[in-house]
Amino acid sequence: MELRQLEYFVAVTEEASFTRAAARLHVAQPGVSAQIRQLERELGQPLLDRSGRTVRLTEVGAAVLPYARAALAAVEGARRSVDELTGLLRGHVTIGTIDWIRSLDLPGMLAGFHRDHPDVEITVLQEDADTLTGGLRAGRIDLAFLSIGADPPDGIATKVVIEQDLVAAVPHGHPLARRSTVPLRALAGQDLICLPKGTGLRAVLDGAFADAGLRPRIAFEAGEPPVLAEIAGHGLGVAVLPESAARSVPDVLHALPIVRPRLSGRIALAWRAEGPRSPAARALIARARRVTA
Repeated sequence: MELRQLEYFVAVTEEASFTRAAARLHVAQPGVSAQIRQLERELGQPLLDRSGRTVRLTEVGAAVLPYARAALAAVEGARRSVDELTGLLRGHVTIGTIDWIRSLDLPGMLAGFHRDHPDVEITVLQEDADTLTGGLRAGRIDLAFLSIGADPPDGIATKVVIEQDLVAAVPHGHPLARRSTVPLRALAGQDLICLPKGTGLRAVLDGAFADAGLRPRIAFEAGEPPVLAEIAGHGLGVAVLPESAARSVPDVLHALPIVRPRLSGRIALAWRAEGPRSPAARALIARARRVTA
């Protein structure tokens, strides 16, 4: 039994797919399949049910999984102990970010970290907030910049680095453009243009409507506020945006702060609250907290 086989088995289990596991491990799919079949032959029992559209654990596989994870964790712990005793910092870290952050100098932070720790490989992922949160909890992502609602996600430690009011943005000829603010209830009958589900700002908007006993009428969804602003500029609805995104095009859009209640979006630095972290991950989190202080 080899550690590589256990690593492949855990990855396929977590991804429920040989293809996704191979992509995550940066190896060819046939290699993953061959190693797991070799592990199954050594144990004398199938660990995975391959008959459905997704890969599932067999009863034996479910019994083996905790031991496989414990073995990998023990090896990683031994490596961390050696690195810490010898003062080495190497390995790999993964950073996640929602793809529309412009005001945070993430490249500058990564450049400084790389200068200090050139032996650490860095991967940057751009995903929505829900995907980033899941990656943090599972240990696939070490650090993330993500949008959050009023409460941080369970199991995730956060530090808010940006907070902005949410505004309703309309073309200057829109009936709402005569207002200076707009209550949430006045948006209930409007065609809204907003970020998709899975983002922190959308969670704030949906939660506010639910608390008011209202249902929003979503006409358009897009993944980046500048795209929402462009759609609103063509008169296709009312865009709900962070204030900075709406006010960046004052010649096109009129921005109205949303009131009763006031809504705000927050960008937070986030990391897993509990669980083992490599020395490289701890150094990265410490640097990010200093840079965003």
